[in-house]
Amino acid sequence: MAHIWPIGGGKGGSGKSFLASSLGRLLAKSGKKTLLIDLDLGAANLHTMVGVPYPEKCFSDFVTKKIPVLEDTVLGTPFPNLFLISGAHDNLDIANLPYDKKIKTLRAIAKLQYEYILLDLGAGTAFNTLDFFLASRNGIFITTPEPTSIENVYRLMRAIYFRRIRHYFSATDFKALEKKARQQSGDDSFNKPEHIISIVKKEYPEKYMLIKKDFNSFCFKLILNQLRKQDNTDLGMQICKIIKKHLGINVIFTGNIAYDEHVHDAICQRVCFLDRYPHTRAANDLRELNSKMSDSLGEQLMLNYL
Repeated sequence: MAHIWPIGGGKGGSGKSFLASSLGRLLAKSGKKTLLIDLDLGAANLHTMVGVPYPEKCFSDFVTKKIPVLEDTVLGTPFPNLFLISGAHDNLDIANLPYDKKIKTLRAIAKLQYEYILLDLGAGTAFNTLDFFLASRNGIFITTPEPTSIENVYRLMRAIYFRRIRHYFSATDFKALEKKARQQSGDDSFNKPEHIISIVKKEYPEKYMLIKKDFNSFCFKLILNQLRKQDNTDLGMQICKIIKKHLGINVIFTGNIAYDEHVHDAICQRVCFLDRYPHTRAANDLRELNSKMSDSLGEQLMLNYL
């Protein structure tokens, strides 16, 4: 079974595609058969970062049944051991992927025969993004040091938290939970996760224990991208502490990626940053992150609801 790394961020420009392509390149270079899947539905651009300028097939071909098997949408790249499922020609309405097609996609991904599968997800908190992120217990969050980016990645984490809790309730029970939360904490209660979980603990103790066990099994990681010299190098650790305090989720701060103007240059020239600028601080940061995550990764399992 493949190790699956979903990569999510709260807003565009945080570096999801850059991180996915860079980690994929490093894994492939080390001899690991690696697949990148562009699931930034409706705004895909991962192909431009791995040297595939004109993908002849894409994820939409599987969704529309033009290509019945997901494996058959896989493209080669100029790099040995690195493969791609592109989203370059996806239809505009694919961003609103129906639930049944989403589940079909998740099951198909789980069956793919690769050592590593990296999912480049869309920005924001759409249900597609949340469900694809929850396809693995080893999701990676990426943010930049700007307050807006940090706020958005927190919102993404909170949305994932609620989305997973929702899995344990029927529609009727969840509405009842919402009603009790509003009665006790006001209309803003769903912006305060600690209030929701306190109600679950009191009213649904068995579900609370299952939820607690569930989240304890996750191994989420946080990466801080575009860190400049004047930025606080401990910011990532501080964010993880806030997440633990307010959501009760353990998020491991994995490291910083230094800001480097050469990244922009490499993307514009459609060349691999790691190959063009291998001796920069950002390239060293990426290699350290890849090594750290590969060494600490446990056996990857898809969630039971698949």
